[in-house]
Amino acid sequence: MSSTLSRVVGSNGGGGRRSAAAACALAAGAGAAWAALRARPFRIAVEGGSMAPSLLPGDYLIATFARGEVRRGAIVVVEDPRAPGFELAKRVRGAAGDLAPDGRRLGPGELWVEGDRTEASTDSRTFGAVGRKAIRGVVRLRYWPPGRIGVPR
Repeated sequence: MSSTLSRVVGSNGGGGRRSAAAACALAAGAGAAWAALRARPFRIAVEGGSMAPSLLPGDYLIATFARGEVRRGAIVVVEDPRAPGFELAKRVRGAAGDLAPDGRRLGPGELWVEGDRTEASTDSRTFGAVGRKAIRGVVRLRYWPPGRIGVPR
């Protein structure tokens, strides 16, 4: 009986390899799901034109929780320090140690954020440098409208 079973198992063309591949795929999927949940993705709807042409009204974005250092040039979601709960999408223009446009050096944990269209933007030029804790996330992807899908630059 065991020789018959061996022939059946052995004749399936590498069933052990398929099982290993399926296990690897399952592990990879679980790892990706864990990473996505750990990053805590959230949706952003762009309403104003202060980040044009990078972001336009009607764009929908995915941002993730900002871990570690936020690099210069990144588009971030920042809480307006004058209106708790109100979030803005802005670009990081300066970090700790940089000379801010207002003439002072940014301290540890401080960031200078500005809109790409400075004449139409409420940003650090209005409310000053923001603390690292005011950064709610980093924009990762634009998923709407279909003609603009991709990573905003």
